[in-house]
Amino acid sequence: MAYPRIASIKTPEAFLDYLTQLGISLPFEAELESGASAPLAQPYTLHDGFPLGNRFCILPMEGWDGTLDGRPSDLTLRRWRNFGASGAKLIWGGEAAAVRPDGRANPNQLIINPETVDDLAALRQALVAEHTARYGQANDLLVGLQLTHSGRFARPTDKKRLDPKILYHHPILDAKFGIASTPPPGSADPLLSDSDIEQLIGEFITAAVLAQRAGFTFVDIKHCHGYLGHEFLSAVDRPGKYGGSFENRTRFLREVTAGIRAAAPRLAIGVRLSAFDFIPFRPGAERIGEPTPASLPYRYAFGGDGSGVGIDLREPQAFLDLLLALGIEMVCITAGSPYYNPHIQRPALFPPSDGYLPPEDPLVGVARQVAVAAQLKQYRPELLVVGSALTYLQEYLPHVAQAIVRTGGADVIGVGRMVLSYPEFPADVLRGAGLQRKRLCRTFSDCTTAPRNGLVSGCYPLDAFYKSRPEAIALEKLK
Repeated sequence: MAYPRIASIKTPEAFLDYLTQLGISLPFEAELESGASAPLAQPYTLHDGFPLGNRFCILPMEGWDGTLDGRPSDLTLRRWRNFGASGAKLIWGGEAAAVRPDGRANPNQLIINPETVDDLAALRQALVAEHTARYGQANDLLVGLQLTHSGRFARPTDKKRLDPKILYHHPILDAKFGIASTPPPGSADPLLSDSDIEQLIGEFITAAVLAQRAGFTFVDIKHCHGYLGHEFLSAVDRPGKYGGSFENRTRFLREVTAGIRAAAPRLAIGVRLSAFDFIPFRPGAERIGEPTPASLPYRYAFGGDGSGVGIDLREPQAFLDLLLALGIEMVCITAGSPYYNPHIQRPALFPPSDGYLPPEDPLVGVARQVAVAAQLKQYRPELLVVGSALTYLQEYLPHVAQAIVRTGGADVIGVGRMVLSYPEFPADVLRGAGLQRKRLCRTFSDCTTAPRNGLVSGCYPLDAFYKSRPEAIALEKLK
C-alpha cells in the first residue's frame, strides 16, 4: 500500500485535510509559540518540588555500541552528549542498562554493576556537562537510567541468537522465535522459576542503588516492548505468585519498588509502560503486515480487548492506580513491541529489513498512541505522563506536541529517533528557530535495520558522522 510521505504534505491545512480523509484526529495548532510563555517551554514541578525545565523528554534508545563487558564506548558517549545538547529537560533513561549479563538485548548493551558504575556515572556527567555548556545550567534537568532484563528477547552473547528467559510459553511467540515447549536435552530451561524471579528482583534493587551512586535522579523499571517487565503483565497463564491475577502479575513491580524504597529512599522511580498491545503481526500478501492467525479471545495482550487488535484500558488504569499507591509519579506511555508488532509501537513508512510494510497509514498509529496517553492522563491527572510515538509527524511534530501539552493530553513530549538525526530538535522548537528539514527523521528504519544485522545503531541516511562510517557501506549491501 502506498501512503503519502509527510514531506509531501506542504502546509498545516493540507495535513489537517489528510487527517480528515483518514478519519482520525490529532490535537493540532497551526501557529507555533516560542519563548518563555510557550506551552512547550513551561516548567513542570514534580511532587518533590523539582522544577522540570520544559516539556521535552528524550526517550531511551539503545545503540548496540557498548563494550562487551557492558561499559559505554565513544559512540555511546557521543549519543549521550547529543542528548544533553538537545535542550530537553527530562532524560528518560538515555538507554536501557541490563541489571545482569544474561538480561542484555545484545552483547554490546550497557550493564550496571559494581564494575561499570563509574563508567555510567561519567556518561551521565558528560550529558549534564554538555547541557550546561549549551544552556547555562542544569538545575532543572532530570536524568534517569532505565533498568531492564530483556527476557524473551535476550541476546547476551550473540547478536543473531536468542538466549531467552521467559515467564510463560506463548503460543505464537514461542513458534516465531524458536522456543521449544520442552528444552532439548542438555539445554537450559528458559522458563524462570519463582525463585529465579526473587533473585532477579534483588538484582534490580542492587542496580537501582548503583544508579543512585552514579548520580541518576530516578530509575525506570521498564515494563514495555515485550521485555521481561512487560511480559509479567500478560502472564495470565503462569501459575504461582507471579502470574494469573492482576495482583500477581504486578507483584514484580511492587517488590522491586519496596526494595528500592528501603535501600535507596531518595531515588525516584518511573515506569515506561506498553499501555496496550496487539497480537503479533507477520508479513502477509505483498509483505503487508497482518495479524498472526490465533484462537480468540487472545489472552496475552495487556491492555487488549481479546480481539488481538483492539484496546481495553481497564487493566492499564488499574496499573496507574497501583503507581499512585506505590508513590511512583512518572509514567511514560508507549505500546506493543518492536519485535512482533512495531507498527503500533513506532509508526514508520519504511520497515526494517526483517519487518513488514505498514498495514495502516502510520498516522493512524500515532493517533492511537496519542489518544491512549490522553485517556490515561485524564484518568490519573496526578501522574506526570510522557507521550511517545510522535517522530513520524516530522514537520508537524511541534504543532501536535504544543496542542497535546496545552490541552492536557500529556505533560511531556517524548522524542526518540528524531534526535538521532537532529539532536537539537527540541531546542530549535523551543526558541522558534524554524526546523532544519534536511535533518528531520523520515523513519527510514536504518537505526533498526543496522542492529538487527549486528551493526551499531545510528542515523545512517542523515547523520554525516554515521554516513561516513564503514558500517554504512555494509548496511547498504544488507538492504
